[in-house]
Amino acid sequence: MPRASLLLLGLLACACAGPLERVERARPAMGTEFRVVVYAGDRARAEAAAEAALARVQDLDRCLSDYDDASELARLGAASDAGAPTGWIALSDDLARVLEAAQRLARASGGAFDVTAGPYTHLWRRARRQGELPDPARLAAAAGAVGHARLELDPERRRARLGAARMRLDLGGIGKGFALDEAFAVLARHGLERALVVGGGELRAGAPPPGERGWRVRLVGLDGASEALLLAHAALATSGDLEQALELDGRRHSHVLDPRTGLALTERRLVSVVGPSATLTDGLATALSVLGPGAGPELLVRHPGYAARLQVERGEGMEERRTPGFPAPLSCGEAPEPPRASEPRTPAPHER
Repeated sequence: MPRASLLLLGLLACACAGPLERVERARPAMGTEFRVVVYAGDRARAEAAAEAALARVQDLDRCLSDYDDASELARLGAASDAGAPTGWIALSDDLARVLEAAQRLARASGGAFDVTAGPYTHLWRRARRQGELPDPARLAAAAGAVGHARLELDPERRRARLGAARMRLDLGGIGKGFALDEAFAVLARHGLERALVVGGGELRAGAPPPGERGWRVRLVGLDGASEALLLAHAALATSGDLEQALELDGRRHSHVLDPRTGLALTERRLVSVVGPSATLTDGLATALSVLGPGAGPELLVRHPGYAARLQVERGEGMEERRTPGFPAPLSCGEAPEPPRASEPRTPAPHER
């Protein structure tokens, strides 16, 4: 589902020390910019690996996009236009794996995360473009095509069946994380461990830069304050309402939707999740954004190794909750200065 992607104000990589060289490459994909930073003794090998990782992301974009009618994901949803239930439809390995991960999270979250929410997503995108709320009758009609139980998977045979007409799938809440994991896997196959991959304000970090204990990351909050985190061998994702929203009659309608109701959140929330898998940190951040600080942390209990910071703006103040294990700031003062122009930056927020 669509979600805010502003997570980082800057990623600080140390100056190269010793024989290792720093290589950085970037390429547009999935409506944002993906960036790879690696340290390696062989520059040519590192450059080739970085390009291969970014090419992998672009391949996934062509498969998983819900903006491109020719993508495999879009064609899967369109197969239900002729009626439902559909027959069994063969899936590529990539689409099968990301849908399996999405369905596991949908069941664990009680539908707070749901990639079948595409019909709602399309209505709210149109609403934001036109500056008006979606037609309630259209939302009600879309509800008949939404619900994770209507998407049936056969993992052994890598196939899917859609149980309602006019279904549309939206991987905006998990697809970028999956792409980060896949890009990171490409780098690992090239033997590059000191690596960082960033996409749409999310990241996956490997071994730290030379002479450092981790990659230094600045994390921004709902109140505009930022803190510094030190990350290594971890993924970090954020979902929330920083900029993308529709404001009407003094009420803010977030771009984050509750797939159980089809309605946009009207309470400002910002959730950051850290853990070993970018796929799951991405999906969990989306689910916790919908569940909020009350029920959200309960979902993490069923996902050992993952931790979150949840912020909610209420009235004139902000409430914050951190689950056990969420990284503490490097300092209680101001976060480090923004990186130099040559260092990796997150792109401007982009709605999926």
